[in-house]
Amino acid sequence: MSTDAEMAVYGKAAIYLRKPEKERIEAQSKPFDAKTACYVADAKELYLKGTIKSKEGGKATERTVKEDDVYPMNPPKYDKIEDMAMMTHLNEASVLYNLKERYAAWMIYTYSGLFCATVNPYKWLPVYDAEVVSAYRGKKRMEAPPHIFSVSDNAYQFMLTDRENQSVLITGESGAGKTVNTKRVIQYFATVAVAGGEKKKDTPGKMQGSLEDQIIAANPLLEAYGNAKTVRNDNSSRFGKFIRIHFGTTGKLASADIETYLLEKSRVTFQLPDERGYHIFYQMMTNHKPELLEMTLITTNPYDYPMCSQGQITVASIDDKEELVATDTAIDILGFTNEEKMGIYKFTGAVLHHGNMKFKQKQREEQAEPDGTEEADKVAYLLGLNSADMLKALCYPRVKVGNEFVTKGQTVPQVYNSVSALAKSIYERMFLWMVVRINQMLDTKQQRNFFIGVLDIAGFEIFDFNSMEQLCINFTNEKLQQFFNHHMFVLEQEEYKKEGIVWEFIDFGMDLAACIELIEKPMGIFSILEEECMFPKASDTSFKNKLYDQHLGKNNAFQKPKPVKGKAEAHFSLVHYAGTVDYNISGWLDKNKDPLNESAVQLYQKSSVKLLATLYPPVVEETGKKGGKKKGGSMQTVSSQFRENLGKLMTNLRSTHPHFVRCLIPNESKTPGKVLKSLQIFCHSIDMMKLIYQVNGVNFVIGLMENFLVIHQLRCNGVLEGIRICRKGFPSRILYGDFKQRYKVLNASVIPEGQFMDNKKASEKLLGSIDVNHDEYRFGTTKVFFKAGLLGVLEEMRDEKLAALVTMTQALCRGYLMRREFVKMMERRESIYTIQYNIRSFMNVKHWPWMKVYYKVKPLLKSAETEKELATMKEDFVKCKEDLAKAEAKKKELEEKMVALLQEKNDLQLQVASVSIF
Repeated sequence: MSTDAEMAVYGKAAIYLRKPEKERIEAQSKPFDAKTACYVADAKELYLKGTIKSKEGGKATERTVKEDDVYPMNPPKYDKIEDMAMMTHLNEASVLYNLKERYAAWMIYTYSGLFCATVNPYKWLPVYDAEVVSAYRGKKRMEAPPHIFSVSDNAYQFMLTDRENQSVLITGESGAGKTVNTKRVIQYFATVAVAGGEKKKDTPGKMQGSLEDQIIAANPLLEAYGNAKTVRNDNSSRFGKFIRIHFGTTGKLASADIETYLLEKSRVTFQLPDERGYHIFYQMMTNHKPELLEMTLITTNPYDYPMCSQGQITVASIDDKEELVATDTAIDILGFTNEEKMGIYKFTGAVLHHGNMKFKQKQREEQAEPDGTEEADKVAYLLGLNSADMLKALCYPRVKVGNEFVTKGQTVPQVYNSVSALAKSIYERMFLWMVVRINQMLDTKQQRNFFIGVLDIAGFEIFDFNSMEQLCINFTNEKLQQFFNHHMFVLEQEEYKKEGIVWEFIDFGMDLAACIELIEKPMGIFSILEEECMFPKASDTSFKNKLYDQHLGKNNAFQKPKPVKGKAEAHFSLVHYAGTVDYNISGWLDKNKDPLNESAVQLYQKSSVKLLATLYPPVVEETGKKGGKKKGGSMQTVSSQFRENLGKLMTNLRSTHPHFVRCLIPNESKTPGKVLKSLQIFCHSIDMMKLIYQVNGVNFVIGLMENFLVIHQLRCNGVLEGIRICRKGFPSRILYGDFKQRYKVLNASVIPEGQFMDNKKASEKLLGSIDVNHDEYRFGTTKVFFKAGLLGVLEEMRDEKLAALVTMTQALCRGYLMRREFVKMMERRESIYTIQYNIRSFMNVKHWPWMKVYYKVKPLLKSAETEKELATMKEDFVKCKEDLAKAEAKKKELEEKMVALLQEKNDLQLQVASVSIF
């Protein structure tokens, strides 16, 4: 765990990413009893923190609950843990409270094994600045706090190291923050992988600016045509995006492209009461650009168009006028020609007019005929068609029977279905065409070697009323979860194989096989649906009967729904990994067939508006291997097209190394946190709780976090599924050296002091001597592996042993210190006795006459002593004076003698000199 100094590189974002060092130390020293601290299941709050007072008959008393409803709590050192897979006790309650407490501290990112879970804060947090991007660059996952940038950087580093394509799968419910996190991933790559220091040259006809800027420029257009209001999100993407960021061999950014999946085209013609259609319809009707109304012949009142006014027509958090400007500007920035731009708006208006076309039944015939041609004339004008030809194609289409074409009569419902299908088809094809054009603008023609794909797709959904769209979404997530389970299984298998662990391997991907096969295999739900669409007299009832005959009682994933009062009617139930979902099959055959009128399509191909002809290219019949003819996509059912798209997506993902991000909604009311000045606020209701976190003396009150909602999403997102897989294997693993160092205290006698013993052998002897379940651990080559929970048992045993050792050490120290203190106490006692004896003796003789005489004589004795000292000093002075006189006389005598000797020496030197001359 990094220190506060190391966290300084994250700047002001540090407090939103990891607990301060002081708080971590305090958490580790909190008193905690693992045997009594627990979570208790509760009908209102889902889980509550509790303390076991006593156990009687297997039940906890004070509030009596079943033993199965009591779940162990992790020690305080695991509070706000960054990777929930590392917790001692892996259970729903622990996961929920860890997320709640991290969310209370604004730490919205948390790991759970391979997942990175993120909770929508509903407000901006300063954790995406350039400073934070720089801090995460090049760091391994466990070296930095959980963050979308960490996931992004790991994907980037894996791509460079393994030379393998990567993918980041971002899923979650509507409003959980998938699109925002997708933008953050792109922001990260656009920042760290820019092409050197050279300035990018402007290319004529191409969008300018960084990749992030380019994709952001595409966003307003994609959101206008692909986003809508749902029950849970005002701006929900109703299509899946797979954005591929391409890189060169050195890891420099090359280009990007966008693939879209599963556009919810049914929303064009149908909306639930609390939802709204695609934003573009309401943007155009704001009259903010009057020329658009004039060009498309539409009014400013959405209620004039039943196709887009079945639900809401306004959204409080969206200003349609501003969004129209952004959409119009985006079309220009993206390089669409003026002709294409006019075509986009005209076709959008034409889609609305489709819903106003009226037809009636001919007298004494089942044949349909136009009930007025005003709306048909508008549609024909906008699409560049002849109105009479278009109405004839709708009411009397020509169909091919064998080698001949015959005219077929249409009933009124058939015509309306045909009109609805054409409107949805025009809208969908125009959307897909816009994506193709955007990709052309993003293409730089630079060399592409690797890519990192970012998948932003709807998460698992369970509503009161679940139709065909929900089945498609849930099936997609079932496949994605199977992909995750299989990936995790492969990683576990590789780890066990590398470590030499003997383990009966389980392919966790097979856990979901029953439900997946029930939906997609021959004679599965989609197969039967497509088969029924081939029979003219088939109905919802016949479809339901076939499902029951084929699967009820034969496949555990298919069940008969239980009727619930006040809930929408359901026709069958599917047991998904995230829970049992009831589906209503009303109208599925019509939805699935969604047939395109061939005669109308042929008219479109000859339209005077070039764009329409582009959207409907001529169908080229290809001869297959067996000589049969293969038709184009006009006869393709919705379910077969969906399966084809999903197959392409899964093929793309299987060619990459995946990274998983799961987005969570904390509450349904979209309540953000608020900074309050008051010192403390308590708010507690039946099924929701406000959490309080203090930073530098300021209390942050986090908005509602609804336990049931969050747990439901954890199940749907596969987070709990991932934890379940962890529990089946050996999720906890420790290097032998670390294990020996930490747990040697449990039985130090088995590891002799002063003798060298291999870490692995020491660990084996140590575990063998401890009273634990010996089937719950395995010895690998470099690590010892534990089943979930066993490490918690070892921690408890270690804590008890350390407590005993510390208690014994404290006793010895206190005994030694007390003995020293006792000696001092005895000395003080003896001293007090002595002082008391002297004082008592003094008090006894204080008034005795002789004592008074003694007090008078005592000073005189002292003066006599002084005179004696003076006399001695005088004698010493005289003696010193005499000694000094003698010393001076001696000195004088020696000086005279020295002068004589010097004279004699000089005479001798002169004599020697005179003798040497002669």
